Amino acid sequence: LRLAGSTLGIWGATATRDIQETYMERHPHHIPLLFMLDVIHGMKTIFPTPLAQAATFHPSLVRQGASIAAAEAAASGVHVTFAPMADLSRDARWGRVMESYGEDTYLTGVMTEETVRGFQSIPSFTSCVKHFAAYGAPTGGRDYQNVELSEHSLREYYLPPYAKGIKAGAGLVMASFNTIEGIPAAGNRWLMRDILRREMKFDGVLISDWGAIHEMVAHGFCENDRTAAKYAMEAGIDIDMASNAYGNHLKDLITSNELEETLLDEAVYRVLRLKNRLGL
Repeated sequence: LRLAGSTLGIWGATATRDIQETYMERHPHHIPLLFMLDVIHGMKTIFPTPLAQAATFHPSLVRQGASIAAAEAAASGVHVTFAPMADLSRDARWGRVMESYGEDTYLTGVMTEETVRGFQSIPSFTSCVKHFAAYGAPTGGRDYQNVELSEHSLREYYLPPYAKGIKAGAGLVMASFNTIEGIPAAGNRWLMRDILRREMKFDGVLISDWGAIHEMVAHGFCENDRTAAKYAMEAGIDIDMASNAYGNHLKDLITSNELEETLLDEAVYRVLRLKNRLGL
């Protein structure tokens, strides 16, 4: 635990304080943990699902709800929420439609922007726009599947809502599970470095969704976790949420000169900058 950088699914002022104090005593550089949680449509106070919020056509009300959720989450020791979900959903067979703002590009972008602003009205709390990119368009509505979109459709309809959230100042972006034209998002340099970083000018923290780095093996894109860790770091993924590919393989990849150490330096810098911004 002393070398972990963040936790998932832990909240409560007493619990987070006790863990943080113990961690700070053991960590060699005394760098605090980030506590991250899915705060989707309320914390203690529960609001309608994002799809229902979008149906109000009331952006300022959505922003107010996100601000309330952020205040309650921050009081519970949480620093990061994995929300809003800016994925456009146009296939009712997809199982996460209720977590989206629906099928309309403009409405989804407006609600994404207002949700980010609401969450980040609390200085010690930040928002993670997810899932980059086009997670809501899997073939046949089958979650984690391949996404088949023309570049025109991707840019005209699916990318603008993420860009709205990024422009609003989201501290993190989460890479999606799906592949686009056979390339998993977590290892897709065109998607992450060219579009997200260069075109959208996102300079915050990029985190994988759960075991998405390991799942590049299941997608048939990487031979093993070691290769997956290399591809993900080269694509610009700063935090491996849960697969352990980074923890198990990055040091060896760097010492064997298969991966540039400067890529790790960039990732570490972005995480430290986020922690500093949140007052940690």
